[in-house]
Amino acid sequence: MAAMDRIMELCQRKQHIDMAGGEDKIEKQHSQGKLTARERIEYFFDENSFVEIDKFVKHRCTNFGMENQDIPNEGVITGYGTVDGRLVFIFAQDFTVVGGSLGEMHAKKICKVMDMAVKNGAPIVGLNDSGGARIQEGVDALSGYGNIFYRNTKASGVVPQIAAIMGPCAGGAVYSPALMDFIFMVDRKSQMFITGPQVIKSVTGEEVTAEGLGGAATHNCKSGVAHFTAKDDMECLDKIKKLLSYLPSNNLERTPVYEQKDDVNRICNELNSIIPENSNKPYDMKEIIKSIADNGEFFEVQEEYAKNIITGFARFGGMSVGIIANQPKVLAGCLDINASDKAGRFIRTCDAFNIPILSLVDVPGFLPGTAQEFGGIIRHGAKMLYAYSEATVPKITVILRKAYGGAYLAMCSKDLGADVVYAWPSAEIAVMGPDGAAGIIFKKEISSAENPEEKRKEMIEKYRQEFANPYTAAERGFVDDVIIPSETRKYIIISLMMLSSKRESNLPKKHGNLPV
Repeated sequence: MAAMDRIMELCQRKQHIDMAGGEDKIEKQHSQGKLTARERIEYFFDENSFVEIDKFVKHRCTNFGMENQDIPNEGVITGYGTVDGRLVFIFAQDFTVVGGSLGEMHAKKICKVMDMAVKNGAPIVGLNDSGGARIQEGVDALSGYGNIFYRNTKASGVVPQIAAIMGPCAGGAVYSPALMDFIFMVDRKSQMFITGPQVIKSVTGEEVTAEGLGGAATHNCKSGVAHFTAKDDMECLDKIKKLLSYLPSNNLERTPVYEQKDDVNRICNELNSIIPENSNKPYDMKEIIKSIADNGEFFEVQEEYAKNIITGFARFGGMSVGIIANQPKVLAGCLDINASDKAGRFIRTCDAFNIPILSLVDVPGFLPGTAQEFGGIIRHGAKMLYAYSEATVPKITVILRKAYGGAYLAMCSKDLGADVVYAWPSAEIAVMGPDGAAGIIFKKEISSAENPEEKRKEMIEKYRQEFANPYTAAERGFVDDVIIPSETRKYIIISLMMLSSKRESNLPKKHGNLPV
């Protein structure tokens, strides 16, 4: 065979594989408002940067007539390219090819690209769009899932792992995304569940739609399984690229530093009056975050879940910072089970990838009630304590208003390893709020007074003056400085610069015992 004939054969083979499931299947994918796996990859990477690997891999199953079945690309495209000039590895399941089902060789392709990502210290992105395990391959398919889960776990905290659910993801397939660092879902186009609606109906009698059971709204608002939602494939891929800009390529690198025109010494005068005179009146913590962050930009994580606490990324002087902040607008900013889980996970993610943590505190306590106690608020709340204490990245805390009891500690006090703690003049740092504390401490004086109600108010004010302020804590060194609110941005950036050379490590051990 002549050289040109061989080249022609190669081109024909590649063209056949690139057509995936054929024009009809591709058109069906488009009719559902979804891009194909190859189109997603082309949109995601820098132009002409994608390099495909294992294009010619084929399955070797001979059961149920599978030996006669042509499965281009084995139903998954794998490779690497650059995003904003940085190396990123990817696997994208192709629903047009046997429903993107996972078999032995499909899994081997994914495992190979994951191993390459770890060896080269670069993020791995998985675009999931699959009907699940390839039933004809039986235990080989199950083994494939197991090998992927194993690699997800070994790579955890080494390179960023990002999953995008862009179609169905059911059964054992959902555990790979669950083991990754961040999950994106496309609204009305993607679902995640262990058992589908039909199985649930046959076993429990419950009737539920696939969207209601495992759609983007369900997992972003109710279960907390997902971190982001997008209206379509392109917005989803754009958001992944934005997330990557805040993350380092691996655990040995620092986050990218971007040049900023926003003055590091910018004064935020609006902050001097943002805290209401009435300490029980709410305000929007996001306004404060956007005021102090570079260019007012804040990339929120799990925006729709446990809204009483805010997590996300911002930049200060061009440096990536993870923010954990109480939201007084929701449940008065109390910590509860879901908020503790959300914050604990985010803290550990930041610590794994060398991202400094900024905590903005306005917390009246842990949410009271039997539902919280029976649900294990003690165990869940301990996750935050554990995560903050374990984190060795720079930790900066700013107390804006309330900081009461155990919740004060749980929001990264000095005692949990905060490197720098600032307080606004409006800060109230105490074991409990003035109302409750006065009722206990001055119980006898109040009950014996001629006008108990008047006496109670007097004692509340006395407690507030003596304890519910930042100065008592500052006198004991638990607060490094009480600052003018408008200068908060400047102080945060100065502290980040000072802490850029921080070196701290935990005691040698196999691993800690996180209160899961």
